[in-house]
Formats: sequence, C-alpha cells, structure tokens
Amino acid sequence: MSTRKRIVESYIDGFRRSHHAQILSCLTDDVVWEIHGHAIVRGKAEFDGAIENEATPGHPTLAIDRLIDEGDSVVAVGSGSVALAAVGGSSSSSATSSPFAGTRSAASRPRSISAGSSDGRRACAPRGR
Repeated sequence: MSTRKRIVESYIDGFRRSHHAQILSCLTDDVVWEIHGHAIVRGKAEFDGAIENEATPGHPTLAIDRLIDEGDSVVAVGSGSVALAAVGGSSSSSATSSPFAGTRSAASRPRSISAGSSDGRRACAPRGR
C-alpha cells in the first residue's frame, strides 16, 4: 500500500474516532475542506473546529471500499453514516478526492452519490466540485 493511501486511511480512521490530532496530522497547514451547501473551511485551525459540531453528534460510521492513487490525488470510495441532530441520521455512498502536496493532503472534496435520513426524509449530504 502506498504512503498516500495509508495517510488517507489514517485520516478516515481519525474521523471514525473524532481524533482531532490524527486527522490534522494528515493535512497541510493551508488545507481547504469544501462542504457543499454548507461551508468552505480553510486552514488547520478552522478545520479543527469543524471536525465535530452540534449538528452531527457522535462518531460517523465510515467504510472504505477502495482507494485509488492516481496523479496527485488519492480517491476513497466507500460509504458512511452519521447522526444528524435535526433528522435522526444520514447515510451515503461517496468518493472523496484528496489532492496531495508532498506527503500530506491539501484538500478534502467529498462527493456524495446518495443520501437519506433514517426516518425516510432526504438529508443534505456533502458534495464537492
């Protein structure tokens, strides 16, 4: 497994456990996290503050089906779910592109393929460009 794939696995594992230091160790200082329809987070300090919030209590369940290391990016294809305070829960299948600058990821651009809440209502899921 490539070093870059191990970094992405560590990043995802950090989110599974809400382990801020582990997540941040995988990122460049000038990281940009695009959360479609919600926010653009810039830099490690702002990223740290966005890892957990009242809208998504608890830890997400994240599964990686495949990691693709090509060019300057690693793409994680998988699925996940997270509790949403407003609707009870959300799940999605997604691919997250992680462009690299040296040995750390410089961005996180999630693309959700489908999402829904545990009570059948549609939920807003992050999508990138």
